[in-house]
Amino acid sequence: MERLNNMPTKKAAKGRKLSPVKIVAEESRYMLKTYRRPPIVFTHGRGCRLYDSQGREYLDFLGGIAVNALGYAHPRIVNVIRREAGRATHVSNLFHNPYQAPLAHKLAQWSGLDRAFFCNSGSEAIEGALKLARAYSHSKPANGSLKKTRILALENSFHGRTMGAVSITWTAKYREPFEPLISDVDFVRFNDVSDLDAKFDETVCAVVIEPIQGEGGIYLVSEEFWQRARTLTIDHDAALIADEIQAGLGRTGRKFAYQRFTSLPDIVTVAKPLGGGLPLGAFIASEKFASVMHPGMHGSTFGGGPLVCAAALEFLTVVEKEDLFANVRARGAELRAGLEKLAAKFDFIREIRGEGLIIGIDLSIDGAPFVTEALRQGLLINCTHEHILRLLPPFIVRTKDTAEFLVKFEKILASGGKAAAKTPSTAVTKAQAEAAAQPFALAAAR
Repeated sequence: MERLNNMPTKKAAKGRKLSPVKIVAEESRYMLKTYRRPPIVFTHGRGCRLYDSQGREYLDFLGGIAVNALGYAHPRIVNVIRREAGRATHVSNLFHNPYQAPLAHKLAQWSGLDRAFFCNSGSEAIEGALKLARAYSHSKPANGSLKKTRILALENSFHGRTMGAVSITWTAKYREPFEPLISDVDFVRFNDVSDLDAKFDETVCAVVIEPIQGEGGIYLVSEEFWQRARTLTIDHDAALIADEIQAGLGRTGRKFAYQRFTSLPDIVTVAKPLGGGLPLGAFIASEKFASVMHPGMHGSTFGGGPLVCAAALEFLTVVEKEDLFANVRARGAELRAGLEKLAAKFDFIREIRGEGLIIGIDLSIDGAPFVTEALRQGLLINCTHEHILRLLPPFIVRTKDTAEFLVKFEKILASGGKAAAKTPSTAVTKAQAEAAAQPFALAAAR
């Protein structure tokens, strides 16, 4: 009998299996050189553990840069993906699918806002949020020749790699190769209310804030700064946009990091953990701003397909039903307590910052050797701005995992500290820190 639909044989379907050496060689030959990667090929994971092609186990406290909030191969996510892959992975946004509207409803409930738009990444979510802010501004009667198009972002910010997102990203090395960028963008000093007041006027259509700067080094926006931005945007009919791509959807032990403040944003962007490991982003807006969009103004071919929306609904359900918010808070407290003890032992640790399971360890010396040593010892972390070690473990991390991390991390600090002592030129001054860029494991493209 002829094989149905000319399906390939099981042997042919497997394709050729490349050795790790060959994979690295082919990447070097055929891929753009956008990442600095160690010569390791990861093949699978389970829970908070990742395994390479040689079978070596790694404790993952990076979580795919805040994506794998439920770890690897979570059974409920796996079951949903398998189920939907056998039904329909894509139908286009010209038609309804069973999961998009329920997911939008859930995100509206979590955020306190009203309507969602689905895309494929955090950068796309930022682009959509900026377009919405501009569209809202243009929908209002003109005030003479005054153009209400300016966007205020913060120094030390990171919002993504696409043209609009990189235009509101502070670090020069991300922006300068692609100039000229979009116009009418100004940067406000972080948590400086006076500078915000000085730069805000009637021409501003949006203020974009990460409630916790992730790529920037785990810096928390102050209540005073947030509330002043909220007051100014309300008084001048501009949008307050919260970038929650890294810190949102449970990572702080709250649904959103901005929920530690007493006021809501107008628009919030999300991505990273939303799709349960699949690519999905969204922006969520209040009715006031969302109402200016009409068919044809914005869109996405792939955004919000049935498979990825089903996985996202399952992710949010697991976080709620298993009360992972409480686990994030508890494990985060354990980590902070352990790290503070280590800070007392190692004088090159300047500060521990963060909330829940987004933690930064600010060093007075170069952080790259610690990332390299951690990898050697079977631990995944990364470094941003040359001297801030960043931890983003899965929400399902257990007490025994945090204890194991702290034991390993103490050894890594001891080993890395000795190496740094031999090379005093790696010491990082405050001025250097502010101008620095991320070195090793730069895989934060959103």
